[in-house]
Amino acid sequence: MNPTLRQDEAPPVTPTLEQVAERAGVSRSTASRAINGGLRVSPEAQASVDAAVAELGYTPNRAARSLVTKRTDSIALVVPEPDERVLSDPFFAGTLNGLSSSLADSDIQVVLVIARPGESDRTLRYLRNGHVDGAVVVSHHRSDDLDSALLTSRVPNVFVGRPLSTEVVGVNYVDTDNVAGGTLATQALIERGCRRIATIAGPEDMSAGIDRLIGWRAALASAGMPDDAVVYGDFTIASGAAAARDLLARHPDIDGIFIASDLMAAGAMGVLAEAGKDIPGDIAVVGYDNIGVAASTTPPLTTVVQPVAAMARAAGARLLAQLQGMPTPVEPLIFEPELVRRASA
Repeated sequence: MNPTLRQDEAPPVTPTLEQVAERAGVSRSTASRAINGGLRVSPEAQASVDAAVAELGYTPNRAARSLVTKRTDSIALVVPEPDERVLSDPFFAGTLNGLSSSLADSDIQVVLVIARPGESDRTLRYLRNGHVDGAVVVSHHRSDDLDSALLTSRVPNVFVGRPLSTEVVGVNYVDTDNVAGGTLATQALIERGCRRIATIAGPEDMSAGIDRLIGWRAALASAGMPDDAVVYGDFTIASGAAAARDLLARHPDIDGIFIASDLMAAGAMGVLAEAGKDIPGDIAVVGYDNIGVAASTTPPLTTVVQPVAAMARAAGARLLAQLQGMPTPVEPLIFEPELVRRASA
C-alpha cells in the first residue's frame, strides 16, 4: 500500500544546492563545481561537499547539471544492423556486456542506437546533436560511412572492428587479428589432413569478412592448395545453412570447411548432418568467435576465439579516456586470435 499524506502533513522538503553549500561551509558555486566534476575544487572542499550531500540526501538536478557541464553522462553503442539481428545475435549481447562493465565505476549509461540499413544520416544527426557524449560503433559496414563521418565530427568515438574507408586515417579502433585468425583456422584443417578445404566467408562489406577470407587464402596458398571453394554468408544461422547447401552442390569433394562465424557454422552443420555427412569424419568444420553456441553444436565446434567482451571493454576504456581529456593512443588495439579445439575438427 502506498503511504498517503494527511491534510495536516507537509510533503518532504527536497534539499537544495544552497543548503548543501551552507552545510559544507562553501560558496554555492564551489558546491556546484564539486558536485559536477570537482573542477577547481580543493580536496578539503570536495570532501566537505561530499559529506553534506550524503547527510542531506541531496540529488542533483540532471537537466541543470547538463547545462553546466555540457555532458549527458551517456554514450551510444551504435549497431548498423536490422533490429532482429541485434536482438538475436549473442555477439551483440557480449559487446553490450563488455561495454557496460567498462563503465561500472562511472555514472555513464549506455544508450543502444540501432542504425538500421539506410538510416546512417539519421544516426549521425542524433550523435552530433548532443544527445550523447560519445559513441562506440560495432558491426560497421562500408555503406554506412560512419567511420569517415565521425572522424570529421566532434563526437568522441571508438570502433570495434577495423574501419573500411580507405581514405580514413586516425579512427580509433579495437579489433582481433582476423587475418591471423582465418589462417589459424585453416591451418588446423590442413594439419588434420584435409585436402579440399572450402570456406563460408562473411560479408564482403565488413572488415571481419574480408580479413578472415584473406587468412583462409593465405593458409591454402602456403600449402599449395586451391582456394576456389568460396561462398558468402552474413554471419547468421540461416545464411550458413544456405551457404552449406550451395557448397555441397558445387563442390561435393570438400573434406573441410572454415566458416567465418559460429552462428553460420551452426546453420551449416545442420545441413551437413541432413546430407548424411559425418563431422569430422567426412567433413571437418572450424568456426570463428567462440560464442556459446560453439560448445552446444553436434559435435561441439572447433573455433577461433574472438574476445568480444574484452574488445568492448577496451573500446569503452578508450572512449572514457577521450571524454576525460586524457591522452589516448592513436594506434589500434589488436587482440591475438586463439584456437579452441573441439570435436568438429
